[in-house]
Amino acid sequence: MVVGTIVGASIFVQPSEIARHLDTTRQIMLVWIASGILTLFGAMVCAELASAFPVTGGLYVFLRDTFSPLIAFLWGWAMFWTMHSGIVAAIATVFARYATRFVDVGSAGTRAIAVGVIVALSALNYVGVRAGSRVQTLLTAAKLTAITGLVIAGFALGGSVEPAAREAVSDADVSDFLLAMVAGLFAYGGWHMVTYTAGETVMPARTIPAALVAGVGVVTACYVALNVVYLTVLPIDTVRTSTRVAADAADAVIGVGGSALLAGLVMVSSLGALTGIVLTGPRVYYSMAHDRLAVSWLGYVHPRYHTPSHAIVAQGVWSSVLAATGAYQTLFTRVIYTEWLFFALMAAGLFVLRRRPGYSPPYRTWGYPVVPVLFIGAAVTIVMNQIYRQPAEALSGLGLVAVGAPVYYLFHARHRFS
Repeated sequence: MVVGTIVGASIFVQPSEIARHLDTTRQIMLVWIASGILTLFGAMVCAELASAFPVTGGLYVFLRDTFSPLIAFLWGWAMFWTMHSGIVAAIATVFARYATRFVDVGSAGTRAIAVGVIVALSALNYVGVRAGSRVQTLLTAAKLTAITGLVIAGFALGGSVEPAAREAVSDADVSDFLLAMVAGLFAYGGWHMVTYTAGETVMPARTIPAALVAGVGVVTACYVALNVVYLTVLPIDTVRTSTRVAADAADAVIGVGGSALLAGLVMVSSLGALTGIVLTGPRVYYSMAHDRLAVSWLGYVHPRYHTPSHAIVAQGVWSSVLAATGAYQTLFTRVIYTEWLFFALMAAGLFVLRRRPGYSPPYRTWGYPVVPVLFIGAAVTIVMNQIYRQPAEALSGLGLVAVGAPVYYLFHARHRFS
C-alpha cells in the first residue's frame, strides 16, 4: 500500500517541474535524494505514532490525541474538501488523459473517463478493504516491474547525451532549491496514508512501521534510478521543457512506440495509486463522525462488507464533482503545501508524547530527537518559502483551511447543548 500509493503519475511528469527551478543535473538529483530522505524522516516519525495509536484515522487521530480536536478537525476538513479529494480527482484525470492516447474522446470524454474511474474504484473499496488491497498489490507489482524494465533499458541503451551538453553555470539560489523540493515532495506524497487503515490492519503496531520504512526506501530507489535515466538519455533542456518527460525518455530508449508503452505504464501506475488513496481517505471521515465532528451519516459501517460505506460514497461523489468540473486544479494547488504544516505539528507531537507518563510505543523513531527536529525545520522552511515566493496563492490556501475553524465550533456547540 505504501509503495502503490506513493508511486502514481507524478514521477512521470514532476521531473520537468523540478528542472525548471534548477540548472544542473547535480542539483536535480540532490532534490530527489533530499526529498526521499526527508520523506523517510517523516515516515519514521509517523511509524512511532502509528505504533502508539494503532487505530483507524491516522494523522487525524495523532493530532487529536496529541494536541486538540480542533487541529485534527482542520486536517480532516482540508482533506475532504481539497487535499485528499483533490488528489483523487487529479490522478483520475491523469489516467483519463493518458487513456486518450489510445482512444480520442475529446475533453468531455476525458472528464467522463476520470469520473468513471473514481466511481469504479470507490465501488471496489465499498465491498471490502481486502478486495481493494488485492487489486492494488497486483497493480503495484506490475508498475514496479515496468519501472525496473525502463531503468535497465535506459542504463543499457541510453547514455547518448554528453555531460558537457547537459551542465550549465547555476543561477539557482536556496529559494529556487526549496521550490524544487516542493515539487519533489509532491511526487513522494501519500506516505502517511497507510496509517488511516490501522484499525483494519493485522498487528498494526508492528506492520505499519515496517511498511512505512521499507516502502519509502523502495520508492526512493525507484525515483532516483528513473531520474538518472531521464538525465542520461535526454538533454537537461528537454527535461525542463517536456510535458511528458517519461514518454520522451521511453522514445529515446526504445524508439518509436516507447511513448505508447509509457502511456500504459502511467495508466497502471495511476490506477494503483488511486486504489490506495480511495481506500484510505474515508477512514478519516469515519473517525471524525465517531468523534461527533462530522455528520453521523459518515460513521456508518456496512453490515455485510464492514467498510465505512457512506464515507466512501461521500468522497467518491465530491471527487467526481472536482474531476468533472476541473475545480480541483485551483483548490488543490493552493492547499496541498499546507499539509506540511500539519506534518510539522505531527512531528512536534513526538516531543509532547514522550513527556507523558506511561508512553511506551512498540516502535520508536530512530535518531530521536535529531530526526524529528530536522523534519520539522525542513517542513516549516519549505512552507515559509512558499509563502514568500507565492504569497497570494499561499494565503488563499491557508484561508481555505482556516474556514474550517468556525465549522468546528458549530459542531462542538451543537453537541454540547444537544
